[in-house]
Amino acid sequence: MKSTVETLSPTRVKLTIEVPFDELKPAFDEAYAAIGKQVSIPGFRKGKVPARVLEQRVGRGAVIDEAVNNAVPQHYEEALREHKVVPVARPEIDVTDLKDGESLSFTAEVDVRPEFDLPAFDAVKVEVSNAVPSDEDVETQLTSLRTRFASLKDVEREAVDGDVLLVDIAGETPEGDTVDDLVGSALSYELGTDGMLPGFDDAVRGAKKDGEITFSFTPQNGDWTGVELVVHVKVQAVRERELPELNDDFAQLASEFDTVAELRADVAERLVKMKKLEQAGEAREKTHEALLALIDIPLPESVIAAEVEDHFSDGHGGDEAHRTEVEEQARTGLKSQFILDKIAEAEEISVGETELSAWLVQNAPRYGMAPDQFAQALVQANQVPMAIQDIRRGKALAAAMKQVSVVDADGNAVDLEALEAELNQGFAEAE
Repeated sequence: MKSTVETLSPTRVKLTIEVPFDELKPAFDEAYAAIGKQVSIPGFRKGKVPARVLEQRVGRGAVIDEAVNNAVPQHYEEALREHKVVPVARPEIDVTDLKDGESLSFTAEVDVRPEFDLPAFDAVKVEVSNAVPSDEDVETQLTSLRTRFASLKDVEREAVDGDVLLVDIAGETPEGDTVDDLVGSALSYELGTDGMLPGFDDAVRGAKKDGEITFSFTPQNGDWTGVELVVHVKVQAVRERELPELNDDFAQLASEFDTVAELRADVAERLVKMKKLEQAGEAREKTHEALLALIDIPLPESVIAAEVEDHFSDGHGGDEAHRTEVEEQARTGLKSQFILDKIAEAEEISVGETELSAWLVQNAPRYGMAPDQFAQALVQANQVPMAIQDIRRGKALAAAMKQVSVVDADGNAVDLEALEAELNQGFAEAE
């Protein structure tokens, strides 16, 4: 096989491939076997029909077509490996010449990962938050603990953030039809948490018991994307929390400690561990952001456009702002993949069976499956390579993190490897 590659743009190439006919023998063998299973010829068992008899029955042209369909993907993949081309979309194949007994020639135009250089990671500096909790942080945690033991008292005043409301809601379309997903009665909701519907908190803030409020919102996803829906709210009750006093009695009620001082010290210690865990996550996120900002990569526009159209394939086009947001997310996601894949190649990162098993255990609950079920579903959907790719990219980012300079808000160096060891030891002790 002979092949050449022509760069059409930084993100698209054209492969020209010529295959001598003798190299097509395996493809012809596959073609004869496939056709032989589909036809019945008297005097021959299915699958055992000689090639010349098959050609007499279905025609030489049909056999050649089947062989070409078998050969093109195989030789296309071979050309990709030869020229170290990394495709990011399906190729556009064009058979340019086919001479029976001589050769097969075809071209393949495909969007590819562009060439780019990685920065020196040790020159990258990211800043994370301090791991020392403030007095305010400790008080916030103690208040949260007291909230868990609070009692609720009905009030007649206007609702403010922190109050617990008892509400009925009913949603409808502009035509007045009921939206089943927006119907509920006696729902308990803490005002100010933004956990209901977009605009709900603003609409009911200031309402009193037996108050009735109507507001509208436009969903950005789901069956009603882009449709302005009307929501009616009836406030059955407004309740405020009465927190228990923070004293030794409360410490004994809410914890294993005898005094508030001991409880406060424990809360502070737990906050340090939590903030160190947040440091690790923040370092990961900011390293990723720094790489995205530092590296300029041309992106294949057709791949971006296809991803945006696929997002809106449910028939809801969304407004211009939403489409712009989806496009930006697609660009960032594709750029991230390019960078992390290149790091993985540079660092020669591989994925082991143990890592794949751990990934399955971690992600299975998101889909409501047991790890074994999740693994079977991935195999059936041919998604195992994507899972391995996801793990590999995660390891690539971790490899970059170990080389960048990480400091806290006070300028103190943060040793991520030591931090990881400390956190892992803490988790092991907790188990």
